[in-house]
Amino acid sequence: MGLVHEIDFGTPASKSEKQVTLIVDGFEVTVPEGTSIMRASMEAGIEIPKLCATDMVDAFGSCRLCLVEIEGRNGTPSSCTTPVMPGMVVHTQTGRLKDIRKGVMELYISDHPLDCLTCAANGDCELQDMAGAVGLRDVRYGYEGDNHVRAKNDGAENFKWMAKDESNPYFTYDPSKCIVCSRCVRACEEVQGTFALTIEGRGFDSRVSPGVHELFLDSECVSCGACVQACPTATLTEKSVIEIGQPEHSVVTTCAYCGVGCSFKAEMRGEELVRMVPWKDGKANRGHSCVKGRFAYGYATHKERILNPMIREKITDPWREVSWEEAIEYTTKEFRRIQYQYGRGAVGGITSSRCTNEETFLVQKLIRQGFGNNNVDTCARVCHSPTGYGLGQTYGTSAGTQDFDSVEDTDVALIIGANPASAHPVFASRLKKRLRAGAKLIVIDPRRTEMVKSAHILAEHHLALKPGTNVAVVTALAHVIVTEGLFNETFIRERCDWSEFQDYAEFVSDPRHSPEEVEKLSGVPAETIRGAARLYATGGNGAIYYGLGVTEHSQGSTTVIGIANLAMLTGNIGRKGVGVNPLRGQNNVQGACDMGSFPHELPGYRHISGDAVRDIYDSLWGVKLDNEPGLRIPNMLDAAVDGTFKGIYIQGEDILQSDPDTKHVSAGLEAMECVVVQDLFLNETANYAHVFLPGSTFLEKDGTFTNAERRINRVRKVMTPKNGYADWEVTQKLAQAMGLNWNYKHPSEIMDEVAKTTPSFANVSYDFLEKMGSVQWPCNEKAPEGTPIMHIDGFVRGKGKFIRTEYVATDEKTGPRFPLLLTTGRILSQYNVGAQTRRTENVAWHAEDLLEIHPHDAENRGLRDGDWVRLQSRAGETTLRAQITDKVSPGVVYTTFHHPDTQANVITTDFSDWATNCPEYKVTAVQVGASNGPSEWQKGYNEQAQQSRRIAGHLEAAE
Repeated sequence: MGLVHEIDFGTPASKSEKQVTLIVDGFEVTVPEGTSIMRASMEAGIEIPKLCATDMVDAFGSCRLCLVEIEGRNGTPSSCTTPVMPGMVVHTQTGRLKDIRKGVMELYISDHPLDCLTCAANGDCELQDMAGAVGLRDVRYGYEGDNHVRAKNDGAENFKWMAKDESNPYFTYDPSKCIVCSRCVRACEEVQGTFALTIEGRGFDSRVSPGVHELFLDSECVSCGACVQACPTATLTEKSVIEIGQPEHSVVTTCAYCGVGCSFKAEMRGEELVRMVPWKDGKANRGHSCVKGRFAYGYATHKERILNPMIREKITDPWREVSWEEAIEYTTKEFRRIQYQYGRGAVGGITSSRCTNEETFLVQKLIRQGFGNNNVDTCARVCHSPTGYGLGQTYGTSAGTQDFDSVEDTDVALIIGANPASAHPVFASRLKKRLRAGAKLIVIDPRRTEMVKSAHILAEHHLALKPGTNVAVVTALAHVIVTEGLFNETFIRERCDWSEFQDYAEFVSDPRHSPEEVEKLSGVPAETIRGAARLYATGGNGAIYYGLGVTEHSQGSTTVIGIANLAMLTGNIGRKGVGVNPLRGQNNVQGACDMGSFPHELPGYRHISGDAVRDIYDSLWGVKLDNEPGLRIPNMLDAAVDGTFKGIYIQGEDILQSDPDTKHVSAGLEAMECVVVQDLFLNETANYAHVFLPGSTFLEKDGTFTNAERRINRVRKVMTPKNGYADWEVTQKLAQAMGLNWNYKHPSEIMDEVAKTTPSFANVSYDFLEKMGSVQWPCNEKAPEGTPIMHIDGFVRGKGKFIRTEYVATDEKTGPRFPLLLTTGRILSQYNVGAQTRRTENVAWHAEDLLEIHPHDAENRGLRDGDWVRLQSRAGETTLRAQITDKVSPGVVYTTFHHPDTQANVITTDFSDWATNCPEYKVTAVQVGASNGPSEWQKGYNEQAQQSRRIAGHLEAAE
């Protein structure tokens, strides 16, 4: 097996199409113009010694190890900073170069602790490797350097000595090992874009610093791991490596957090995970990572993880651990009983956006083939169904149009209702790099997020709109583009229906859609709207990136249509650097949608009413599929309260915490007779469950995830499932117990069935993914190697469709009782409902949800920073601590939803999108006042949760 090794070419690849040929050590090498001599040599298999160079960052030329001689030139230039030239003749190994390199290495070693045998980097240290490479055998200067020696020769305290900084939960900083190569500083600047590190001091006193007298944990460092990955010594080292030792084999897999879909090497010792290292060949992340994917995998071995199946007759009973056989038998008997007693439609299921495509496909298949109905839904609909509807209506497919690489060709980025810096941080780093290179940014968001202003980033325009006015603002942008003649007439005539455009142009030109009128609704100054519209329309390649701040509204679908209209108006579709790009929240939101998790759609977004589509599955599965759409999650809960829906199978979702109007969710679950939860932990939904089936983590299974750019990435098993089975195997056992003839031996066979039945996946197979690395659907005869960019020559639907976007104010209104508007979002260190990240050291950055409130609103209510406050809406109330900040506007408050202690969704209402039922999480009228601590509801909820998590046998042991 062994470690998967990546070649470090020393400097980034050149993108030039012109080729240059040179001679290196007698070998002819041809490389793109602009390539460094170091990289050209590496590509020829000739390794030049280096310490400050790595291909993740630009050349620096400080270590003086990579010197070469060039015929016809004086001196010994550094190979990392010297570009190749036609006919150049390079020598990398001469007597003169050997002497210089040895001398340089002597200086490094003279100021470095020689504790190699006990050093955590032993076996993975570039300084050690380079000392061997240059043949260093003696150090003439002795061992005089003292920044790594605590006491001087006379025993006195050495004031130059610096202690290790172990404040960060995931890595340690040992200044004594620092060789001041600046790789970590450059990685923080160029790759991550945080600019948290600097070099402090001069000469032998120089060392890396996260800020004057600051510890790493207290600094601006976001723990992305880029500095640790870049470090060539043990200066910055993962604590897991210090504790476990160096890995002996690795497996390339895909992160199970957000929709970016980063590729990682899971580096192992046996079945113990030593560290996750971002994979440079990962086409979504290109070797970068964030704190969650890089470090927050500890939940997989957390003591609270449930590893045995459990059942109970009533939710007031303690749980009883049982065998897999008993749990499966009990579940199937209950579902059969319920269907016999209440009818075929009395049961349903929920698929997971965290599970693999193959597992999701099987859950919807079980419901359609085994339960005999279409009562299947997913959290993906709860967050992104307006994307499916809006882009489907205008372009003909719900897919995001670009790949992430496309951002490198963007001139103007428009971000609306998303904060990539927190929710999609690796993509945010790539976008920030492009912005630092000169691209312009427009942000439409009620908050001043990190994307509006951060290190070396400042948005040209920030439209701080009132929550709920997205449609009005987007239509006002279109008004400016149309009335000022900034639209792309050639594109519209060629690619869209001209008569539909004329109708749309007449609509948006109406004075009621002017920025001056919209300012009255949205609070955004008219000139800001005009400036943003002009920049987007005339600034070159314009790309729109949006998130849940667009979709989770009563007019979510209308806003998506409005965004699609903007891209068509300006011709920003169908090439690199442009497009409409929904940033999916969870790792497999896109895949859950693709796999047919909706009650009205089969895999590949084909409506259940289509006879030809159903025939495919009828013949393959040997059943007659119901042609009527089933129930969505809110409908299931309504029917449960009404007494007609009695059983549900929930795989990998926590609807009690993640869905709106928590009291309604709990009432629906409580009314059911058999709630089956398959998950890693006893989540909040499991408080109301009768069967608990232990789930498996992404580290314990094979499969695929599909990210926000439609990229199908392999997930590879790196350890045995601690619960005994991967999630797909559990679903198969349920199906077999229900009499279905399922005999999948491996997830690859499930993907083969997906490819056989779903046109957009026709060419996809595990063998193909192994060959390609990853692929973006559609992948079929028309596009045998996938489709990085959609709608190049024409829209999927034929002509692009302009649709009027009438602004309809939400029914959720502020008033004397509830004068403020609450909106919600995510924070960098936590993920979704927090079930995974709260069980890792990430709580060091976010131990509780806080309520952001403007100083003006706080002063009016007599609130101080850190006070307990009561947050109340028409739906319910909760308490949490206040954080006073001007990131939010007066009249707007904001919180995250990562902690069940807060239960932000007790506050949110049951209003939803007009077209898709997507909940309106982002606009809730609230009042905020002082509080003494948890509300009565919170106390009661916590008490019920404690009671519900009792496990027979464990109780006696505890007593």
